Amino acid sequence: MKPALLEVMRMNRICRMVLATCLGSFILVIFYFQSMLHPVMRRNPFGVDICCRKGSRSPLQELYNPIQLELSNTAVLHQMRRDQVTDTCRAHSALSRKRRVLTPNDLKHLVVDEDHELIYCYVPKVACTNWKRLMMVLTGRGKYSDPMAIPASEAHVAANLKTLNQYSIPEINHRLKSYLKFLFVREPFERLVSAYRNKFTQKYNTSFHKRYGTKIIRRQRRNATQEALRRGHDVRFEEFVAYLIDPHTQREEPFNEHWQTVHSLCHPCHIRYDLVGKYETLEEDSNYVLQLAGVGGALKFPTYAKSTRTTDEMTTEFFQNISSEHQTQLYEVYKLDFLMFNYSVPSYLKLEGGGAR
Repeated sequence: MKPALLEVMRMNRICRMVLATCLGSFILVIFYFQSMLHPVMRRNPFGVDICCRKGSRSPLQELYNPIQLELSNTAVLHQMRRDQVTDTCRAHSALSRKRRVLTPNDLKHLVVDEDHELIYCYVPKVACTNWKRLMMVLTGRGKYSDPMAIPASEAHVAANLKTLNQYSIPEINHRLKSYLKFLFVREPFERLVSAYRNKFTQKYNTSFHKRYGTKIIRRQRRNATQEALRRGHDVRFEEFVAYLIDPHTQREEPFNEHWQTVHSLCHPCHIRYDLVGKYETLEEDSNYVLQLAGVGGALKFPTYAKSTRTTDEMTTEFFQNISSEHQTQLYEVYKLDFLMFNYSVPSYLKLEGGGAR
C-alpha cells in the first residue's frame, strides 16, 4: 500500500503543477489581448494621450454619423464638397478617368496613420509641411509631441512616414475602405504662383534651378546668356507658364509635384475622399480632422503669421504679363482642379472665347 500511496501523492503534485501552468498561461493570454485592445498610451506635454485612437467609434463613424451638433453642421459642408468632386468626375469622365487602374506609384502621396485610421494625400504648397509634421506626431507613438519642433527638412524625409504604396493590394483595399481619407486643396493659380516663388526666386533652391530652370530658359528665352543657361537661376514667370503649356513638356515627363494638378496627385475620381479641406479655411478644416480622429484636445493645427505667403493680390500681379492665349491654355491644364474643388475662374484672367467652363 505504501508505494501506491506515494504514487498517488506524486500524481497529485503533477496535476497541481499542470493546473498552475495552465492558469498562468490563461492569465498571460488575457493580458496579451487586453494590451492589443488597449495599447499603452504615450503622454505628451499637453497632458493628453495621442498615441492611438480612443473609444470604439472610428473617424469614419464620427464623420458620417456625428453625435455632436457642431460636428454635424460641419459634416454638411464636407458632404457638399464631396458631391462637387463626384459630379465633376462624372461630367468630365473622359479627362478625369484616363487610367482606370491605379499603380503603386499613384499612391505614393497617401500617408497612412494606422493608430488613428487616417489616410492623408499631401499636396505640395497646400500646408503639406505642417500636415506632415502632424502626421509624424500622430504616428510617432510618443517620439514627437510638438509639430513645430520638427524641422521642415525632417518632415519631408520619406522614411519618417508610411505611404499607401508600401502595402499589399489586400491591405491597400482594406485601408481605403476603412480609414478616413482626406486631402487639402488651394486655388490652383495661387498654388502655382506659390510654387514658382518658392522654387525659382529663392537663391537656396539651386537644385530646382539646375534641373528645371536651365531647361526652361533654354526652351523659352531667346538670346539667353551663358550664365543663365548654366545656372537657371532667373526664370521669369512668363517663361514658367510657357514651359507648362508647351506640349513637349507634357510629353517629356510628368509635372513636378509642386505644380502637378491635385487630381493627378491624389486621384479623387478613383479614390473617394471623405474630407476635402481647403487652404482658405485651413485651420478650421485641419482641426476638424483632428477632432474626428479623437485627438482634438491634444493637437491643434500650427498657426503662425507668415508675411511671405502668396496671396490672391500677388497672383493677380503675376498674371498681368501673361497673354490671354497663354492664360487660356494654362486654365485648360488646371481646369479640373478649378471645377472639382469649386474654385471660380479668377476675375483677373482674360480668357479667349469668354472662358472655358
